[in-house]
Amino acid sequence: MTEREWDASRYDSAHSFVWERGRGVVELLAPKAGERILDLGCGTGHLTAQIAESGAEVVGIDSSEDMVRVASENFPHLRFEVADARSLPFECEFDAVFSNAVLHWVRPPEAVVDSVRRALRPGGRFVAEFGGENNIRTIMTAVGDALDGLEQDGTEVYRPNKYFPPLDEYVSLLESRDFRVAYSDHFERPTPLDGGEEGLRKWLRMFGWDYLAPLSPEQREQVVAHIENATRPTLYTDGTWTADYWRIRFEAFKTA
Repeated sequence: MTEREWDASRYDSAHSFVWERGRGVVELLAPKAGERILDLGCGTGHLTAQIAESGAEVVGIDSSEDMVRVASENFPHLRFEVADARSLPFECEFDAVFSNAVLHWVRPPEAVVDSVRRALRPGGRFVAEFGGENNIRTIMTAVGDALDGLEQDGTEVYRPNKYFPPLDEYVSLLESRDFRVAYSDHFERPTPLDGGEEGLRKWLRMFGWDYLAPLSPEQREQVVAHIENATRPTLYTDGTWTADYWRIRFEAFKTA
């Protein structure tokens, strides 16, 4: 859900944990037959389809054309559109807006919340999960150290700019935009990565491409190797890498 372009086929084949771990948020959403629900940042459509099984009418949107293309191929009976979370083309149309693993990618967060509010009908609910304070801290510390090393050698680098807020900060943001927060939680969710020894490397190629892409192939390998070596003592056990995820999950209602 940012201006970066996603490799949707790689995402769909190698990172299924994103939607498999999102099923708990669908349970919090508790979709009902006949409701109109917007899936904000639908990716390749798996959770959109799960929501649709309830009998709700679901629209999936994503800023990535490739994600929307693959979602439409995966679930041709559902509706998917390319749209920006900060400027949704909807006005009081949905009973609920759902989002999983997206909000930390999109800045400014105020624009997203305002856009969601416009899309909701009065009393509609916003249910989401995304990265919160301390999310992937071990990985991001290693990323920062690796990029520091390149900068010291004279290389211009791109710094990650993801949004991992404290829970109280995000709840305050929702309340300032006329949402009533009915439920909120900030919790640790260690997440095993697919791929065995290659698991972290594959994760970085998908979710760290914003800061890896500007580098030469040799520099990219240098950065990835540094991150692997720095995080291995805490994140690699018995042949599996585990990402140190912390998540925010909430349900909030539009008050007017």
